Amino acid sequence: MFQAFANIFKIPELRRRVFFTLGLLAIYRVGFAIPLIGVDQSALKEAAEKASEGGSGFGRILEYASIFSGGSLQQSTIFGLGIMPYITASIIFQLLTTVWKPLQDLKKDGTSGQTKINEYTRYATVGLCIIQGIMWLSYLRQSGLVQPDFLVSGKMVTFYTAGVVGLTAGSLFLMWLGEQIDKYGIGNGISLILTAGILSRMPSAVQWVWDNFDPSINAAPGRLSPIGLLLIMGGFVFVVAGAIVITVAQRRIPIQQAKHTRGRRVFGGQRQYLPLRLNHAGVMPIVFASSLMIFPSSIFAWLQTRALQDNSADWWQSITGFLAINSQMGKFPYIFFEIVMIFFFSYFWTTVQFSPDEMSKQLKQSGSFIPGYRPGPRTAEYLETVMERITYVGAGFLAAIAVIPTVVSSKMMIPLNVSQFLGGTGLLIVVSVGLDLIQRIEANLLMRNYSGFLAHGANDSKAPRIRSRTS
Repeated sequence: MFQAFANIFKIPELRRRVFFTLGLLAIYRVGFAIPLIGVDQSALKEAAEKASEGGSGFGRILEYASIFSGGSLQQSTIFGLGIMPYITASIIFQLLTTVWKPLQDLKKDGTSGQTKINEYTRYATVGLCIIQGIMWLSYLRQSGLVQPDFLVSGKMVTFYTAGVVGLTAGSLFLMWLGEQIDKYGIGNGISLILTAGILSRMPSAVQWVWDNFDPSINAAPGRLSPIGLLLIMGGFVFVVAGAIVITVAQRRIPIQQAKHTRGRRVFGGQRQYLPLRLNHAGVMPIVFASSLMIFPSSIFAWLQTRALQDNSADWWQSITGFLAINSQMGKFPYIFFEIVMIFFFSYFWTTVQFSPDEMSKQLKQSGSFIPGYRPGPRTAEYLETVMERITYVGAGFLAAIAVIPTVVSSKMMIPLNVSQFLGGTGLLIVVSVGLDLIQRIEANLLMRNYSGFLAHGANDSKAPRIRSRTS
């Protein structure tokens, strides 16, 4: 592996791409030092910490949003919205492409159609940035987190205008950085920016573990004992290994190519495989389930607060209190409904993205078939059955990984920003992007006859990777 890292810097073009990518990621992190005009940064940070510690709905929203924005919402910088508006717009158009005929026709046009869809996605990103920016700035104003000089009517227009323009420009700049990484860097720029924002929270998590570690066996409540530290480290290794298995696992369907006779020569007849991913939906089920589970807990917590403030009837206070407690993270109802929603969205996303009829038609047009199944509806039915079974297994793995941070945070009294590295959306994103980055670098190394990360042995760089039967 160390030799593979050394080989990266022996290739001028690959070396330039790596340094270019690292430079743009450094620019991405520098943007977090530029605050928005008129926001009281110290008061915002204090309010965010109190909300997170108290487990309020706002605290849960902040923790979830910070996973995708690098924690910048607590500082309210120009990169406060992160890259999520663009990712949200991309998901929306990806879903619309499967159900709206004009977008389906554009997708069939090839490169020109995809360029048009990307243009619409950018316009939608601007709209989402404006809406989210106004909502965030309105919350800051209502919570008293705006500097007093900007609370007057004249300065309020300046506050909203500068804030919305700054947040929108920051998100669009991140989108442009991702496109530049795709064009001149390693590639997969949007995912790399998202991963950099997630990994930027790791130093604070390590600092919390260091500050709260108690070397004695009988550690005080809220502090980590040696056994607890070993459990966290072991759980991290186990979950990362499981996430890698989920990401790369496939069900390989044998495909037989029909033979074609042209003149005196026979072509085709090869046996190949159709790889079906175990986790075809990726992190989308956890993203949808986690984002939707925020709203019931936030609404019930708000209802409980209003019932206590208004001195409502005892029966109403009891109902709102019961709902608020059982909708919190770590409680059985919360975990149960989150698992149900992960399974639902796993099948939903797979149904939207995977079309057995279209795949069966493509196999038939290319002269290929699955042994034992007639081309056409019978093949489509078989592919649909296989996909349903492996989606069930993949959804089970996703549910387990998604629940681990919540259970660890509630049972071991560990903050969510620490337990999130034991599973959940952030860890799956980091693992999938890391594997994709390794594969891209591996392809560049092998293309230039260098040993990659998957090579074994000291002399692999000189030995042929494909050998004949007699060698």
